[in-house]
Amino acid sequence: MKPPTQPAKKYSTLGFGLLLTLAALSAFAADQKTKKTTTAAPIVAEEPKVAIEPRVRPSPSAAADPTDPKSSIRVDSTLVLINVTVTDPLNRFVTGLEKEHFKLAEDKVEQTIRQFSSEDAPLSVGLVFDCSGSMSNKLNKSRQAAAQFFKTANPEDEFFLIQFNDKPELVVPFTTNTEEIQNRLAFTQAKGRTALLDGLYMAMKQMKKARNPRKAVLIISDGGDNSSRYTETEIKKLVRETDVQVYAIGIYESMGRGARTPEEISGPGLLTELAEQTGGRQYAVENLNELPDVAAKIGIELRNQYVLGYTPTNLEKDGKYRRVKVTVQQPRGLPPLKVFFRLGYYAPVQ
Repeated sequence: MKPPTQPAKKYSTLGFGLLLTLAALSAFAADQKTKKTTTAAPIVAEEPKVAIEPRVRPSPSAAADPTDPKSSIRVDSTLVLINVTVTDPLNRFVTGLEKEHFKLAEDKVEQTIRQFSSEDAPLSVGLVFDCSGSMSNKLNKSRQAAAQFFKTANPEDEFFLIQFNDKPELVVPFTTNTEEIQNRLAFTQAKGRTALLDGLYMAMKQMKKARNPRKAVLIISDGGDNSSRYTETEIKKLVRETDVQVYAIGIYESMGRGARTPEEISGPGLLTELAEQTGGRQYAVENLNELPDVAAKIGIELRNQYVLGYTPTNLEKDGKYRRVKVTVQQPRGLPPLKVFFRLGYYAPVQ
């Protein structure tokens, strides 16, 4: 990722006796501005490797300044934040883009991007893990996938674990200790039916306790649902209402390996729709050996996102769904780029 852009310096009015100091500061600011205008051209990130080392916790002296606008971005009734992933035709992440490369519209009306960030901010992540009977021969690789995903974590991230079969269970609440989650996964047994939608519902409710503004859910499942109380319609509406990105790894039997149940057939479409509504993605896996690599790729994607913030021109608090569209102004020298983002949000009602 490109290091965060240094915010513009602010200077207060000085007294008459400090004019010489003011002149020195002005010269320094001009010099910094000159340096700032010399930026590297956007680059395409190399295909990530699975063995990702966790980032070192920053020292107290390097901690984010609370007055820095990039460290104090918050979601409220007048600021909408959209997480954006940009990839090239080979599905590699594109980093180094600046605010001027993006255009954003709400209900087809262009908006002014007021906040722009591309640094790796702390995450709150929920792992929703399928342990139904159909996962019996997939559990070991699924555990490895979770382990590779956690290798991309930062010390400031927090995670929880929900397992589901006949019904969902919050096995580990929010924690920064990923080993605790992996230890619990080691004793997971596959049995029962599949309450995937109920598991996702529980995850969205648990996210209300998240301490980080960036939130995501990772589902590892073989698709389909045959035991949930909540319906697809209810869950689709829920993910639209919550500011949580949904990613899914769908482990599917090959079409040539015999008949599949209606739930297994509809599973890929369901997970894809849920993920794309939130700006996330669903990765279909038929070869179990690919699971760890795919999980690591999702973890890296969450570290290579842009955050666009804007104040809507439509300030009506009518509770209606607002459709969002993000486009990229093609930089010279790069192939056609693809953009992934949340498709919309519900306006506040008060």
